Amino acid sequence: MEVFGRMPHGSEVYSIILQNGGMECEVITYGAAIRRLVVPDRDGGRRDVVLGFDTLEEYLRHTEHFSAVIGRYANRIADSQFTLNGVVYHLTPNEGRNQLHGGPNGFDRRNWTVDEAAEDRVTLRLFSPHEDAGYPGNLEVTVTYTLTEDALSIAYEAICDRDTVCNLTNHMYFNLNGHAAGSVLGQAIQILSDAYTPAGPGNIPTGEIAAVGGTPLDLRIMTPIGAHIDDDFAPLRNANGYDHNYVLRNQGDITLQLAAVAVSEDGGLRMETWTTEPGVQFYTGNFIPEGLRGKDGAVYHRLQGFCLETQHYPDAPNHPDFPSTVLRKGETFRSRTEYRFAR
Repeated sequence: MEVFGRMPHGSEVYSIILQNGGMECEVITYGAAIRRLVVPDRDGGRRDVVLGFDTLEEYLRHTEHFSAVIGRYANRIADSQFTLNGVVYHLTPNEGRNQLHGGPNGFDRRNWTVDEAAEDRVTLRLFSPHEDAGYPGNLEVTVTYTLTEDALSIAYEAICDRDTVCNLTNHMYFNLNGHAAGSVLGQAIQILSDAYTPAGPGNIPTGEIAAVGGTPLDLRIMTPIGAHIDDDFAPLRNANGYDHNYVLRNQGDITLQLAAVAVSEDGGLRMETWTTEPGVQFYTGNFIPEGLRGKDGAVYHRLQGFCLETQHYPDAPNHPDFPSTVLRKGETFRSRTEYRFAR
């Protein structure tokens, strides 16, 4: 464990290196973010497949959520409010009237503490006080990253002293050609989902569950990411690309299910996404700033990374028919996602 930088108020941000076989992962305590994920490829090489920055100052300056833990609530909440137990809670907005990814000071903007570390795993902890960004209850959160010889596993736990809502994910930007390799449009994706949650203004769900069949959102067979991204289809136009919540087939079961498969452009690396969550947000880096300076001297551009954010649905607290994100007092929130690699 080494010092990566210092927060403006002086606390140290640490870097932790995990290793297992040919796999290597660097975690920083700021945002509990994955800064590097190095994976062996088919040709005996090693690829760093996540976007990131070289310095803490760059993480503090930019708001792309690069590979950080998102909370208390991943994705959007309409009008920055929800009702729980008859009480209306007003949240801090940061995307017009709405709240995105927990607000302007979400979990990705906090310096987590190291709870436990070993060669192949690390557990980070964060305390979120009552009324943090408007959410009720004192919430204790842990995230554990475990590296195996072919996978990165992420396990989340949270407990609160009041009824609250909780929806955690990681905002990793993947580029299976390597983080500095340019556009992901030639890489292929398969999402094992028959439906999605359509969104209206502000990317807020309408409450409908719609079939993907017959639309450019149908990714049930392996498809190049760029094949339909520019199709004349309102949900793609409105999101400037893919940025949609897919409804996974296994609902209400905490066992891992295969959510998505992605393959590098040269076919030398394959990644499977497995999760206990009921949804996954597929996002194609539509708003990465052009010419953004990334790590190792790389220059990033729009569409240089894709995200598979395993989650409950956006705005679920305001849609009773969506899977519930209510975390009751004293109960434990648990979620697990694995990114498995093959050559």
